[in-house]
Amino acid sequence: MPAFKSAAVVLFLLLSPGLVRPQTAVLEKQSAPAPEQQTQQSGSGEVSTSSSDAGNQSKPEIPVIAPSLHPSRVDPKTDTSEGKQTKRMFGVIPNFAAVSTHTEVLPLTTRGKFWLATQDSVDYSSFVWAGMQAGQSMALKSYPELGHGAAGYSRYYWRAFADQASGSYFTEAIVPALTHEDPRYYTLGHGGFFRRARYALSRVVLTRTDSGGTSFNFSEILGNGMEAGLANLYYPPQERSLHNTAVNWASQLEAASLNNLVREFWPDIRRKFHRQE
Repeated sequence: MPAFKSAAVVLFLLLSPGLVRPQTAVLEKQSAPAPEQQTQQSGSGEVSTSSSDAGNQSKPEIPVIAPSLHPSRVDPKTDTSEGKQTKRMFGVIPNFAAVSTHTEVLPLTTRGKFWLATQDSVDYSSFVWAGMQAGQSMALKSYPELGHGAAGYSRYYWRAFADQASGSYFTEAIVPALTHEDPRYYTLGHGGFFRRARYALSRVVLTRTDSGGTSFNFSEILGNGMEAGLANLYYPPQERSLHNTAVNWASQLEAASLNNLVREFWPDIRRKFHRQE
């Protein structure tokens, strides 16, 4: 596994100074003049001085070796993947807005929030997901007015893509920039399943602010409502009702809740896969 190879390289680099240093000390000790020669050249009065100097020279060698072998500095058994988030879940699903447990990050600037929304909107998986949603909606005849066949599928497709792109910009960029909220998800990472699940679901209603506090999640609640309202502009007139808008808004919040649950437990799932490998 690459993780074990990396750990082996780090271990070698940390141990190599401790292995090379004693060899250097041995060579210096062998090249140093014998005490008898120092006595003949300097006399008996300088023996104690040379002995004390030799003792002082040998002392710095001890703390150089010890730290490199200290178990707290190098522990090959440490699982560095614990609580860590990756850029993608299952190698495909974007996970750019997740923050690992016990990780301190700088507040997002307005530019950073818009870049985060752009990443989620134009990622290759977004095009794939829009295609899957379009196929499902067409198979269920969710909007019969859009027709069938290739032409009907294209109408379903660009609307599905517009839904998710506008939702990303409203919830991760536009509203957070106005309300000074942090659109990222901060994992809890400890406690039982139900505690972490409650936390993940609560992040739909509560969120972190740019200053590090906690506030009502206007970004998620209001942002998804704005996306549902905007959808009325490009869906057929027959679908532009208050009921359909509310259903769209509720489905977006449901998707956000499920996304938070997956992001919360993804490090555990990933660690389990690594152990099995």
